[in-house]
Amino acid sequence: MYRLTRIIRRGDDRRGFTLVELLVVIVVLAVLAAIILPKFIGAGTRSKEAALKSDLKLLRNAISLFQTDTAYYPLTLADLAATSAPAKGLDSSGTQQNITATDWHGPYIQAEVTDPINGAAFGYTKTSPNVGNVASTAAGYTTW
Repeated sequence: MYRLTRIIRRGDDRRGFTLVELLVVIVVLAVLAAIILPKFIGAGTRSKEAALKSDLKLLRNAISLFQTDTAYYPLTLADLAATSAPAKGLDSSGTQQNITATDWHGPYIQAEVTDPINGAAFGYTKTSPNVGNVASTAAGYTTW
């Protein structure tokens, strides 16, 4: 009989976490979350901004190559991805000029690129004095 009561008592022992231990674990997890979460909250915006910088650099280099080869700026940004020489380009005053097909060595980019911030087309200046400038059309990023 002694043995049976001892077995019952052993199974009756309550072992587990106290309320204080559970609260300590919850507080530690909350502190870790408060430290880590802010680093990830702006990650989407930062990645779009990095893509914007990269795309602007790519387009500006392509425009520079187009201008070096043909002596004119592209009429549109689509001319950078064209598979054949465009008929016209822009001089520094924004006037359309004929392009010699043999001077053109494109395409200068693989495909047209859209602004990663707002998904719209990039702004492209066709008038003097900023002919050939490309910029974001998203609010707050137009000076990049």
